[in-house]
Amino acid sequence: MRQGASFRRNFSLFFFSSPRLPPSRELPSASSSILSLLLALSKITFVAALFSATAAQSQSLAVPARPADSVPGRQIATHISSLPVAEREVELSRQILAGNVPPFLRHLCPVSVTNISPAVTNVATFFVAPDYLCVGSDDDFFFTPLRPSTTQEIAWQLNASLPTRKMVDAIYAAAEIKLAPAPIPPGPAMTTVPVFLEHSDAVRAQRLACAAAHPLGALTAGDKKDVVISARLAGAPGKVAIYGWHKTNGAPIQPLYLGHTDQWADYSHGIRLVAQNMIVDGTNSSVRAVLADPKLCALLSDEGPIDDPRYPFLGERISRISSVPDVEIELNEPAPDSFASNKPVWLIAYALPNGNSIAQTAGRKPAPAEDWRFDIQHIAAQTRFLRFAVTNKTIVVAYLQAAAKSWPAWRVKHGDAQLPAIIDAITARFSTNQIEISLASHSGGGSFVFGWLNAVKSIPTNVLRLAFLDSDYGYDSTRHAQLFADWLRTTPNHALCVLAYDDADTLLNGKPFVTPEGGTWGRTHAMLKDLSGFFDFHSQTNNRAIESYAALDGRLQILLHENPERKILHTVQVERNGFIHAMLVGTPPESAGYEYFGDPAYSNWIR
Repeated sequence: MRQGASFRRNFSLFFFSSPRLPPSRELPSASSSILSLLLALSKITFVAALFSATAAQSQSLAVPARPADSVPGRQIATHISSLPVAEREVELSRQILAGNVPPFLRHLCPVSVTNISPAVTNVATFFVAPDYLCVGSDDDFFFTPLRPSTTQEIAWQLNASLPTRKMVDAIYAAAEIKLAPAPIPPGPAMTTVPVFLEHSDAVRAQRLACAAAHPLGALTAGDKKDVVISARLAGAPGKVAIYGWHKTNGAPIQPLYLGHTDQWADYSHGIRLVAQNMIVDGTNSSVRAVLADPKLCALLSDEGPIDDPRYPFLGERISRISSVPDVEIELNEPAPDSFASNKPVWLIAYALPNGNSIAQTAGRKPAPAEDWRFDIQHIAAQTRFLRFAVTNKTIVVAYLQAAAKSWPAWRVKHGDAQLPAIIDAITARFSTNQIEISLASHSGGGSFVFGWLNAVKSIPTNVLRLAFLDSDYGYDSTRHAQLFADWLRTTPNHALCVLAYDDADTLLNGKPFVTPEGGTWGRTHAMLKDLSGFFDFHSQTNNRAIESYAALDGRLQILLHENPERKILHTVQVERNGFIHAMLVGTPPESAGYEYFGDPAYSNWIR
């Protein structure tokens, strides 16, 4: 109880304190820099809508007004020159998000693109910053190369994106000013602030030389390489994609290149922010929606659709592995600099619901025209909450997506024998750490877990938690009750959580859609009856009409949501902190800082 109270106190301090972002301040130590930035970013409120709904209105970057006492660019460069890289990036991010951005960079420029296919011609306009990201004033600005994770956090806060290779080419073609590249000979110092400043001064001099005819704020290109998003990043975890630095003849110096790690940022890298909102065939849309659309993506991408066009956020790394046919596996794990070798890895294998992609299940703030599924589960945001709540383990989430987005259909085609190989392939990635496994599922994802149970015969000891989030359709009394009971008795570290609602009395288009026995309501009652033969349950009903049945000091929990209004609560159970609760039942942080079926406690973690 004492640990839970401490967590609640820390949680309250986190969400209700409001650190200021002055132009300059004493920086935290290197060990706390990234956490400090994450805390600050999590509490920033959007100042206004970033972009207007129509092309006719002014498009502006929604950073705060530049404070009167803001530090000029050269002074910022001097201040950060002796800092470790992590602290340097923290300070630059603070300056940008506090509004220390030159006025000329705030007005966005339209870039029009056309794609002609055999049956249709699509025309679109996207909006870009007139030059690369910099800090300071119109009279004294400093271009800021940044790591992609820092860049992604800034872009998210400003409802912006990075460009693709095709967009960089379109920006160069549309640019009013095309500067000649000014490379500096490569060497060890190219990632240091003095060289950043040297190149920034050179580019600034080039730009100001033509300012009389082309004032600051006119679309400018040719002065930097672009950090870009690319379909190739999905297969290149821990890398940064760069492209561009066009010569005056229009040929890029830098082909699309993913050879540098995501910790690399040199003087030549430029950060061009692109509005998420854009216009397609006269209709509001978004960069994300267009890139994910197989019919429209060619407007912005020469690599085909890009389902999740962004870099991992600060402190995270995304990678994909292949082990079994017709299965996609994406890992979200802490970045290398925060992956503690002395902590056990808590691997949460999350089997996706029918019809959802990995990106939709991870979730994000949906942009106009994006699929509603991006805003219904938010497993990525709930995972970030868990990482804040549980600090003695390294939490890794593996999203498991079957071909055709259906685990029941996958099992019909492939059977169950290959399912253990999926978990084995993931755990092999962390062979140097102690591994603790949790299997979680929603909806049809439960079919993966029951198929896996069929294949392994008995539940391995290092599987510490099973969680069925309205997903136990496949429960079989004769096959699974004894299996669960034996496993729960093996060690006091094993936990089972089941969430269900009364789907037997729920209406879809005015009619019931599951049988009393076949839905999760019926299957969960059957499980409860069976497990009551092994364990003593204590029950209670709260003010949210949830019947809670608990045994084994809370590490066995079955929560049944009554449904007098006959609504479909299938995904709502996940959205309302269901994943968090299923992962924390029977542990000290259970119900600390959140309530199952209460308001989402992870909102500040949505990216």
